[in-house]
Amino acid sequence: MKDNVRADWTAAVLVCRKCSRKLDGGFGADGDRPLAKVLRAALGGGKGRKAAVGVVEVDCLKVCPKRAVVVVDGRRPGDWLLVEAGAEVAAVVERLGFGIETVAPAPNRSPAEAGV
Repeated sequence: MKDNVRADWTAAVLVCRKCSRKLDGGFGADGDRPLAKVLRAALGGGKGRKAAVGVVEVDCLKVCPKRAVVVVDGRRPGDWLLVEAGAEVAAVVERLGFGIETVAPAPNRSPAEAGV
């Protein structure tokens, strides 16, 4: 059995699931999509471990702001962001510090190179 699995993530972003649920969406063009889904699409799409950036919904982070979602960038765990409902996704991506070169898809690797 394997003891590790390769992922193409260059970073991980944690989004509070409870905050998102309280807003009942609040993001996207119509304001009806959860922040995690909108961020996944904005950061290059991809699913699971093959995404360029991992966006993971986590249990309550115990901050609970009014009309906002708590977001943690795994590269800067000491700096949590409070993203207000209806915020432009491009502004959130910029606040997280992601640029075009950061979220470029990872190069395809052969199974031998990946250690699979």
